[in-house]
Amino acid sequence: MDARPRISRLVALALPLLLGGCAVGPDYVPPEVTLSPKWSDDGVPAARPDRLATLGEWWKGFGDPLLDRLIEEAVAGNLDVAAAKAKVREARANRREAIGGLLPQVDGSGSAERVKTAGAGGTVSSQFQAGLDAAWELDLFGANARAVEAATRGVEAAEDDLHATLLTLVGDVATNYAEARGLQARIELARRTAQSQRRTAELTRTRFQAGSVSAVDGAKADALAASTEATIPELRSSYAQAVHRLSVLTGREPGALAALMVTPKPIPAPRRALPTGIPADVLHLRPDVRAAERRLAQATATIGKAEAALYPSVSLTGQLSTTGVRLGDLGRASSIAWSWGPSISVPIFHGGRLVAARDAAEAERDQSLAAWKSSVLTALEDVENALVGLAQERIKGRKLAEATARYRQAAELSRTLYASGSSSFLDVLDAERSLYSVEDSLLRSRVAVAIDHVALAKALGGGWSRPIGSAKTQTADSTPRPRSTEAEAAAGE
Repeated sequence: MDARPRISRLVALALPLLLGGCAVGPDYVPPEVTLSPKWSDDGVPAARPDRLATLGEWWKGFGDPLLDRLIEEAVAGNLDVAAAKAKVREARANRREAIGGLLPQVDGSGSAERVKTAGAGGTVSSQFQAGLDAAWELDLFGANARAVEAATRGVEAAEDDLHATLLTLVGDVATNYAEARGLQARIELARRTAQSQRRTAELTRTRFQAGSVSAVDGAKADALAASTEATIPELRSSYAQAVHRLSVLTGREPGALAALMVTPKPIPAPRRALPTGIPADVLHLRPDVRAAERRLAQATATIGKAEAALYPSVSLTGQLSTTGVRLGDLGRASSIAWSWGPSISVPIFHGGRLVAARDAAEAERDQSLAAWKSSVLTALEDVENALVGLAQERIKGRKLAEATARYRQAAELSRTLYASGSSSFLDVLDAERSLYSVEDSLLRSRVAVAIDHVALAKALGGGWSRPIGSAKTQTADSTPRPRSTEAEAAAGE
């Protein structure tokens, strides 16, 4: 009797049950949070929604082509990004595996044997076998559907983690680049200042030879110049470390960018303010907040999967086999055997293991909720701190610029008066020391403005907005893989 009509009728009866089944467990509802309509700094205007898109490539506001190039290279070569891409591929593979639980499972088998019976006159014969085994679990209570839902949320969280890695990477590249340029400027300032102080010392020695000043003045002048020169090695060491970090961020050996960075360039200065928006924007602009929310959704779906284990499971199973002494016998109706039918499994006693698993899933959901709330508060704190830091650093920079201009006038005047004998060397010493200190502080403040600008961009969720592929593997296996017969393997991504 042909089994196909019976199997078709069984599938027709099972489909309404499958489609009519309900997924147990809580359905995910995005959490709500009440946020202030504006940031604490009332002086920062909220941006129009269409301007928020400019956060995607905020670093171009520095107008530095080399910085743009380094960020491009970092996105392509950074190893943390490569690891995040691999995690995305892993999450997608886990989702395909979960989808497989919704589909029938079919396995084939076959064997061929030569058999000799016992005894001196035993005969030798052949035996061939072939068969198919099929099973399909009817997802009546949504265990497999919840597993797919959880895996889907896991894919989304992994993708947001990738964007969070990119956000951090872009910020780190910009920060280290600004520090490197600032250190170059400070090295050059120290070198110029030391040369000026050496000239002052030479003038002091000339006046000492004329008998108009004491040897103490010359010693102090030389000491001041040497003290300034002593700051250069430390600055050069810090500069080398910044360049090394930039090289590693781009996925290369530490010294790879030394030649590219050797020519000094101005400290990056933002040409336009960042669109700050409103506090609620961080919920969808910050990838770490989005990832935490997706993990909350994943944990909620996992509760349903654990809850479904408390209910009966129904499967449809079937078997088709054939045997013969010759290969041609396998196709004969008389050699074919088959079986099919439903099976049910009812959990009766598991020592509380299934209930405990559900309770553990609920606890994990609560942990995910707390983690999401914490990520929101951290994001808000990051923005508030960056806003205050940037605003105050700009005020500090303006005051330092004013102080630098005044100290420069004082240093020039004191040297002129000292050369004419109208002022003491102590005035020159104090003016030059003060001028160098405030000029160095001004350079460090300009670097701080750039870094605070970067911090604000990161806090607002600005990062890499262009598409980035994650399907390509980083390594090639030396052993070829066997060709899979599963349909999902052919489907790919």
